[in-house]
Amino acid sequence: MGARISRGDYEWVYTDEPHASRRKEILAKYPEIKKLMGPDPRLKYIVTLMVITQVLSAYFVRNQSWTTIIILAYIFGGTINHSLSLAIHEIAHNIAFGHGNPLANRFLGFFANLPIGVPMSVAFRKYHLEHHRYQGDEILDQDIPSTLEAKLFTRTFTKFCWVLLQPWFYSLRPLLCHPKPINTLEFINIVIQVVFDGAILYFWGIKSLGYLVSGSFMAMGLHPLAGHFISEHYLFVKGYETYSYYGPLNWLTFNVGYHNEHHDFPSVPGSRLSQIKKIAPEYYDNLPHHTSWVKVIWDFIFDPKLGPYSRVRRHTVAKTVKKQAVNGKSDHTD
Repeated sequence: MGARISRGDYEWVYTDEPHASRRKEILAKYPEIKKLMGPDPRLKYIVTLMVITQVLSAYFVRNQSWTTIIILAYIFGGTINHSLSLAIHEIAHNIAFGHGNPLANRFLGFFANLPIGVPMSVAFRKYHLEHHRYQGDEILDQDIPSTLEAKLFTRTFTKFCWVLLQPWFYSLRPLLCHPKPINTLEFINIVIQVVFDGAILYFWGIKSLGYLVSGSFMAMGLHPLAGHFISEHYLFVKGYETYSYYGPLNWLTFNVGYHNEHHDFPSVPGSRLSQIKKIAPEYYDNLPHHTSWVKVIWDFIFDPKLGPYSRVRRHTVAKTVKKQAVNGKSDHTD
């Protein structure tokens, strides 16, 4: 089973998350960063190209052996689908069409979701924006592994299993630990996805659908791109709860590796995040960061100091949020 992790609890802190205060300080010193905010007009074209590529790929593999399909799904299709999931991350922040056109962003999200095979674009947005607003919150930040996960996956082998099954935990954790009612857009997302999956199955068969869905789950588990799930917020250095990755895989992931920059300025498209680091290097150059997502996965599995407990947690503000909702007051924005 391998070495047992040394942590027996999360890293509980009583300070605010670091990004809001750093954003305020950086903008006071470098107001020109505001010019980087706003939509990325190229995003919709990139998404369209990737969706078309995956649909054509699903068609061409319909008569291949399952061995060939699984290999192609892991190496090629899964990589594209993981990239599409990060396009959905961009779209969740209204990067495609700007904050003034939210419905256009949501419908592009539906479209980007198609090859992934599982409806997730609207549900992801509901929980992801809370991850930004309430980073580390014990209830509202569902990016953090649950206590059950942390207690079960405590050794080298079980951490390997956790990484392998990470897409299941990432998808189901919010629904089980912090369920929310399904809204209209989420229902539309589900219907569109079911119709698309049904059409693929009816016209091209189970192998085409299997290529799409299996690629999504494999590429979000034990796959180089999936290193970003661990690299972003797991405690590799005490006192730091967000980490950037500066490496070539950013080209495939809309620069999600620039994660400190992203949390500091979520309205800046991934294509412009590197410019923040260039404008304000003194705020980022000295922060601990990663250069390899493969090494991140390796270290997470084999380093006994790392595990699902290796996250910063804060006591919940959910009661305050509920009170604000009842009173019709909120001072939070996307």
